[in-house]
Amino acid sequence: MPVTDPARLTAELVKCASVTPADAGALDVLSDALSQSGFAVSWADRGGIRNLFARWGDKGHARTFGFNGHTDVVPVGDTGAWTHPPFSAEIADGVMYGRGTTDMKSGVAAFAAAAIDFVQNTPPDGAIILAITGDEEADAEDGTTALLDYMDKQGEAMDVCLVGEPTCPETMGEMIKIGRRGSMTAWIEVTGKQGHSAYPHRALNPLPAMVRLMDRLASYPLDEGTDHFDPSTLAVVTVDTGNPATNVIPAGCSACVNIRFNDIHSGDSLSQWLQQNVDQVIEEFGVTIDMQIKVSGEAFLTPPGELSSLVSTAVEAETGLKPVLSTTGGTSDARFVKNHCPVVEFGLVGQSMHQVDEHVRVEHIHQLKSIYGRILRDYFA
Repeated sequence: MPVTDPARLTAELVKCASVTPADAGALDVLSDALSQSGFAVSWADRGGIRNLFARWGDKGHARTFGFNGHTDVVPVGDTGAWTHPPFSAEIADGVMYGRGTTDMKSGVAAFAAAAIDFVQNTPPDGAIILAITGDEEADAEDGTTALLDYMDKQGEAMDVCLVGEPTCPETMGEMIKIGRRGSMTAWIEVTGKQGHSAYPHRALNPLPAMVRLMDRLASYPLDEGTDHFDPSTLAVVTVDTGNPATNVIPAGCSACVNIRFNDIHSGDSLSQWLQQNVDQVIEEFGVTIDMQIKVSGEAFLTPPGELSSLVSTAVEAETGLKPVLSTTGGTSDARFVKNHCPVVEFGLVGQSMHQVDEHVRVEHIHQLKSIYGRILRDYFA
């Protein structure tokens, strides 16, 4: 019975310097491994981004399990601060170091290895899809969305999907993500009239208007949370005037706020709330305000049920821990997959992701493969 080593596959991927948007051969590593094992591999490239789609089994089968993940990584930062070269995949004391070891090349390697061994050793009565992108860490405009558009055009469909992002805060097996908060950013420009600070009546100072607006937004309690979500939050992340002079009232001022919101809200409802506050400040101060908004993802929830129970049972069997069902953290590509099929996320401990000396315990890579393999066996049982 063939056994695919997920740690070796992880190392091959880590050695590819696939900093977004570069692929650096990472998806070719997976394409070779999957195609040699009977998966039909095709490409859903868009906007200069490589995206791999792999299927085992007949299209349109009644039971199709999907995995989603990414091979692109964030920049390494100060290379000299790394204990081991960031693309070396060096192992020391049972720990593999390198950019992407945690987020999320180990996860991709683990579910690819689990899928390969599963179809070769116990071919299921069904199909398995792997949708892997090279564009998750940046704007994600031509990654998983391109894969889903490709699937729609090709008549491909997943019945359920597991995203292999890191989900465990400290201990392997402690958390599954069944949803994510929404995320949106607003850039705000307040324009007044420049003048001498000794003659404020001859100027229109944009700063009091901006301060009032920021206070209104930051002080307002958006909600008290829900059964599955923490309270929504608004963070003022920057306020800038670019004014070095103490005797000049500036003409303009800019700010940026970021909102992480639960399923009480939508991007549209919060955009309307922001605009209402802007309009009130305009009326009060007589300034001009321009606002640009980007909604990165809507809040979503996959209610606890068959899919979360399937994953939870496998995690508990392999780790001894009953995982918490959570919606905490930032955004992930699950925000796109949820429009296609029910989706949950489970993966490694994420403490070192995006950090210098990002690393993963080799035993956790093997354990993750075992969990994914058990999920496949239980799903197709």
